[in-house]
Parts: sequence; structure tokens; C-alpha cells
Amino acid sequence: MKFADITNDVAFKKIFANEAKKDILISFLNAVLDFKDEMQIIHVELANPYQVPKIEELKETILDIKATNQRKEHFIVEMQKNDKGDFAKRSLYYTSKAYVSQLESGDKYWTLKKVYFIGILNFTMFETNSYITRHLILNKETLKQEIQDFEFTFIELPKFKKELHELFSILDKWIYFIKNAKNLTLIPSEYESIKEFKEAFEIATQYTWDKKEMEIYDYVDLREQDRLNEIYTAEKKGIEKTKIEIAKNLLDILDNKTISLKTGLDEDFIESLRKKLQN
Repeated sequence: MKFADITNDVAFKKIFANEAKKDILISFLNAVLDFKDEMQIIHVELANPYQVPKIEELKETILDIKATNQRKEHFIVEMQKNDKGDFAKRSLYYTSKAYVSQLESGDKYWTLKKVYFIGILNFTMFETNSYITRHLILNKETLKQEIQDFEFTFIELPKFKKELHELFSILDKWIYFIKNAKNLTLIPSEYESIKEFKEAFEIATQYTWDKKEMEIYDYVDLREQDRLNEIYTAEKKGIEKTKIEIAKNLLDILDNKTISLKTGLDEDFIESLRKKLQN
């Protein structure tokens, strides 16, 4: 059995934006936001439910959610795989846009509902060691949350190090699922008693996907591999350039063999550098 990489745009949205399996998203949101009792989400409406995307239209995976609890609040969930350096500003932009868009002409400001932003990051963003952080607007002097209509939660997947036997909360199980499902071949026993997790694993089972879904999934995966290869090549070129500069500075004081040992460059290449600089 092979499960999809949940951080892949197509897989993430297929699981968490599934109109027929909204209980998956509800479980995930309640766990991430630690909603209990009257705060629990009992219903969600997706502004952009899952559809197999066209390749030319692939963008970051953003779920715009209207959820029903006692307060009928608004939620945005984004899976961001790559660090483009602007994610904090992007999260502020999407949150403020969702907040403003609630008002129609003539509506009163008091009708505005709180907006929660949940960012799932496949990179690190904050200095803390915690894999989940919550960010509020606080009074600098009293540290009270007196402006309450914006709340941000970030999950940094690289900081999540727990193994299966350490998953004691629903939140930990969801984060483990997102990060590690692609490495599993069976549904772990820790998940079998919870309906939402069984459903999520079933959707992530790739042999149940149609041909178009697999084509788009593979395209997204190949695009990510190309990006990683570009980074590796650029880093490698930078390292080689540094080694060459070091070798040039050592030509006057060391022989070719010693420079080769110091830099890892081939002796013949070092000799060619020496002759080039002598001409």
C-alpha cells in the first residue's frame, strides 16, 4: 500500500477539502485550535472544494473555510511547502482579505467575525523549538488580547520529531500523518480506532486515485524535485567557486598535492590554475 505525500498540493486538498468527508477537516481544525465544548466546530463550508486542477493553474494550496460553531467564525488553512521568504506577509494578507470580505455595502462593523489563519509549513520560520505556535494581537503593556479578531497558528513540520509511540493527542496524530504518511505502507494501529484518520488514510491511498489525479500529483512532485536540484546545483557551484579561490591564494606557498588535500580539488586542475595565473 502506498500513501501520497500529504504536503503535495493535490494530496493535501484532496484530503482536507473533500466535500464528502468534511469530518476530516473538522477534526483537524478542532485539534489544531484546541477547540472544546461550545467552541467546537460542527460544520464547515468550503469556498474552494477539491477539484482536479489544471496544470497551468496550480498555485499554493489555500483552503478558505466558513465554519459553524457558536460564533460562526472564519478559517483559512494553507499548506506551504517552500520558503519564499514572505510567508508572514502572505498570512497577514489572506487573513485581512478574508476579514474585510465579510462586509457587504451597508453592513455594520460589529457583524465582522474572527478570522483564524493556520499555516502548515514544510520549513522553519520562528526561533522557538515548538512545532506549533499561536500568534495574537496583544497589549504590549498588559499582554492582554484586547483586539481579538485575528489569530494565527503555524505548524512547522521539520520541528515535529515524535515517533508513532509518542502520539498521545489528536493534534500530534494529524501532524504525524501530514509529515510521514508517504513513508508508511500500512495504517498504523494508533490510528485505526478513529474514523476520521481511517478516512484520511483511505483517501491518501494512491491506487484509489484516477489517472488525471496521479498525473497532476506526479507533475507537482517532479516540479518540487526540479526546484531542489536547482538549489543543490547552485550550492555546489558556490562551494566549487570558494574552493578555487582558496586554491589560488595558496599557490604561492604550497605545492599542488598539499593544495589538493586542503581543497579537494584535482591536482591537474590546480596545475592548470597555476599555469593560467603565470601567463
